[in-house]
Amino acid sequence: MNQKVKIIFGIILTLIIALSAQQISHYIGENLLGYKKSPISAVIIAIVIGMFLGNLLPWFFNIEKGFEFVAKFILRLGIILLGIRLSFSELLAFGIAAIPLVIICIVGILLIIKFFIKYLKVSEKMSYLISIGTGICGATAIIATAPIINAKKEEVAYAVANITIFGLLAMFCYPYLANFLFDDQALQVGLFLGTAIHETAQVAASGLIYADQFSNPEVVNSATVTKLVRNSFLVIFIPLIAHFYNLKNNPGQSYSLVTIFPFFILGFIMFAIVRSVGDYYIVQNASRIIDKSSWQLIIFTIKNYSEIFLSMAMAAIGLLTNFTELKKLGAKPLLVGLIAAVSAGFISATYIFLFVF
Repeated sequence: MNQKVKIIFGIILTLIIALSAQQISHYIGENLLGYKKSPISAVIIAIVIGMFLGNLLPWFFNIEKGFEFVAKFILRLGIILLGIRLSFSELLAFGIAAIPLVIICIVGILLIIKFFIKYLKVSEKMSYLISIGTGICGATAIIATAPIINAKKEEVAYAVANITIFGLLAMFCYPYLANFLFDDQALQVGLFLGTAIHETAQVAASGLIYADQFSNPEVVNSATVTKLVRNSFLVIFIPLIAHFYNLKNNPGQSYSLVTIFPFFILGFIMFAIVRSVGDYYIVQNASRIIDKSSWQLIIFTIKNYSEIFLSMAMAAIGLLTNFTELKKLGAKPLLVGLIAAVSAGFISATYIFLFVF
């Protein structure tokens, strides 16, 4: 079987897994839990399916070149299209309060994890993945950062599993904690949920849980926008991490930021700009070229393709992940994930108490 055929088979198999993961995600969220949006994203389900299939059916590895193609190129395409989720006009509403909190949370988590890995002896790559996944946007941040620091597929899979576990725990617990801490103040609760919980889907679900339990629908908007602000820092922190990682690990090597800069991030920014311009001219000023409903359909379609591509990439990573290698990483990275998750909640709550009340 030549390389082109392997790539085609790799694309087809990961696409099947990605579409299956979407259906499973919808079933869990809508049929089992009764939410409008599932708290467990298709991206996470895809890597789980991939890991089990890859280890149960080793013949998949005859086309591993196809999986490697998906994990590298389809991944970048998915991240580029992800930019359509961000509208700068949406960020203005809560941006003034959210931006400094987001920066403090991200930097605080990175510093805390940097301190603890000295004693826990966890690999630097793993610590970066867990920190960036906890601090910015969960699995998306992890899979965007991994190729920049040359992380192993087992490290990526472990990091995704890590932030998924603690993100889900936070999703169910933090709405009640937020109500206790912030006395049903929509802005404060939304800022907390939007910075202390990992995945965008988990943040949205936690906001819905809060709205249902405490009859405050404004929390959904404030939490979601805070998370969008947080997601946008992907553009800033990935190049910075690439720079500092190479500065430390390749001190004698001559390189410039241009050589390590993840240029697919520019595509991400381009789609965010397209979203912002479209929202301004179509939604606010009633453009005659495209009506509002058509624009919303375009956004929905691009979002859907983005999730499919990212799910395909995670399925490929799962298929290439060996459980034996995963086991060798041990339990210490899980402790790092717990420390990162608790740190995110503590830093967020402390900042809100000091500066937002």
